[in-house]
Amino acid sequence: MKILSNQTAQAAPTPILPKTEKLRDAAVQLEASFLAEMLKSAGLQKTSDAFGGGAGEDQFGSLLVRAQADAMARAGGIGLAEMFYTALLEAENGPTELTANHRRT
Repeated sequence: MKILSNQTAQAAPTPILPKTEKLRDAAVQLEASFLAEMLKSAGLQKTSDAFGGGAGEDQFGSLLVRAQADAMARAGGIGLAEMFYTALLEAENGPTELTANHRRT
């Protein structure tokens, strides 16, 4: 068996996103955070005794709520991401015809 000592595992490089894609991703993440808080307030994080309960189930409940909120936001959510995205574009570039048309629809 041959051991290569100078090789290390390298992570794949992070893709460089255009500025507008970064803004859209930030808007979706912000909506996901909002949805996660709403789901927690609705009691979705509370566990039942169906799986035996316990500390582990309680701890992972918040991760489940966050994953559900992320999925909801990426699937279109409740429309907040689009409003956040338009506001971020305007904050970055000032009001433009693109954001004015975007707001009307």
